[in-house]
Amino acid sequence: MMFKKRDTLPESPEARAHRLALIDDLTFEVVPMKGVDDAIEALPAGADVSVTCSPVKGIAETQRLAESLAGRGFVPIPHISARMVTDRAHAVELAGWFRANGFDKIFVVGGDAESCGSYLGAVEFLAELLELDHGLTTIGVTAYPDSHSFLSTRQLHEALHAKQDLLAAAGVAGYCSTQMCFDPTTVGKWLRAEREHGLTLPVHLGMAGVVDKAKLMTMGARLGVGASLRYLKKNKAAVAKMLTSVSYDPDDLLVPLSADLVDFGVDGLHVFTFNQVASTEAWRTATH
Repeated sequence: MMFKKRDTLPESPEARAHRLALIDDLTFEVVPMKGVDDAIEALPAGADVSVTCSPVKGIAETQRLAESLAGRGFVPIPHISARMVTDRAHAVELAGWFRANGFDKIFVVGGDAESCGSYLGAVEFLAELLELDHGLTTIGVTAYPDSHSFLSTRQLHEALHAKQDLLAAAGVAGYCSTQMCFDPTTVGKWLRAEREHGLTLPVHLGMAGVVDKAKLMTMGARLGVGASLRYLKKNKAAVAKMLTSVSYDPDDLLVPLSADLVDFGVDGLHVFTFNQVASTEAWRTATH
């Protein structure tokens, strides 16, 4: 896939410099599943790597992959799915695992498990975890510019701010990482609204990497980003590009958002690679 030379894109020098710095220092998300070892081979040395947690594989597989990544010189950020933590004893065990492995940064999600243990969602688990001897310095939490499959916009807003308050009270640094979204207008409006209503956490923009378009549409639907998929279907230019290219180009989201990335404090990129790391790394390192 050919990538646009970023120095030809229309944006202010400040916005361009910020966007390029975010790209250079992005976080790669990988999924513990068959073929992940090939994905790891394509990671740049010392990369930050976010490791997902799913009901199919369980927390233990996330732990195994995080340990493996650390042993290979990467900086793993294990996801902990609150609904998959069985009880306080399990939370204590996880806190001990963080300390034993020197993991000081994790990402807490509510999770997609249909049944749950002691914690209905991320807020409840985070409140418990922060009371423990966890050894963590930074905790990431989820945010949803593009809605959620079963939570209302108001519920999402209240949960995000509850997590922000818990982290502040515990004196632990935090950030929020947004769910994958394709529509720059949706993201921009969400950023503005949340900042106006008191969100102070740093924001990491969740975005698809350079991913095969068929996999992207399938996985996007499974991840509950229906509004963004509808945006792609309605936007003729976006559809035309999707039909004439093999892969999604992340610049299609980043460039229209360039000024907002500066104005609303976006200081990280969380890239959903779906284990297609090589193509995303090629985009990251493209001449600019």
